[in-house]
Amino acid sequence: MIQRVQTIWLLLAAAALILTLKTSFYSGTLLTDNSFHSVMGMDNYGLIILTIAAATTLVVNIFLFKHRMLQFRICIFALLAECLIIFLYFSQIKNYSKGNFDLWCALHLFILLFIFLAARGIYKDEKLIKDSNRLR
Repeated sequence: MIQRVQTIWLLLAAAALILTLKTSFYSGTLLTDNSFHSVMGMDNYGLIILTIAAATTLVVNIFLFKHRMLQFRICIFALLAECLIIFLYFSQIKNYSKGNFDLWCALHLFILLFIFLAARGIYKDEKLIKDSNRLR
């Protein structure tokens, strides 16, 4: 389980997902009262639930190492969940008149990369097992 490189990718993605709850994605002035405010994951209940669900799913996915195709499907689900999280962040930006993206928004790109690398490693393992079974 720990020897597989996709375990590291899944752990990094889960840790980064939890980190995004406390970090700022976008900072700017609100349209309603012209006050300076930051978009964070803890501001929206949908983002909180989706982020915690995705991180928990990735951690549980580590322990499904005997079921590689299920692991692969869960990684695809996590990729879609992360895309939905990014969409929810961008939908909140419409409430701002001006502002800029914070450095922490790049963390979401790393999460997508980590999940993709984990899925690729799982797929390679499955292919290796199928090839070795064919040779027997």
